[in-house]
Amino acid sequence: MDDHPGIQIPSEGLAPETLRNLLEECVTRDGTENTDADEKVIQALAALERGDVELWFDPTTKTCSLHRVG
Repeated sequence: MDDHPGIQIPSEGLAPETLRNLLEECVTRDGTENTDADEKVIQALAALERGDVELWFDPTTKTCSLHRVG
């Protein structure tokens, strides 16, 4: 069974500004952490590039989220 709802988004196919905007929305959605948003985006981008996480779109909630690989 697929434990990821929705559609995987290949980050390498996105324009850099679009990818940054999506990541910023993902990492700041909860708003519970005091870490600087720019730093969180940099960390998320690095995790994507390493293959540690994947970017997914959920058509039900119409949101993107990061899912750990493995």
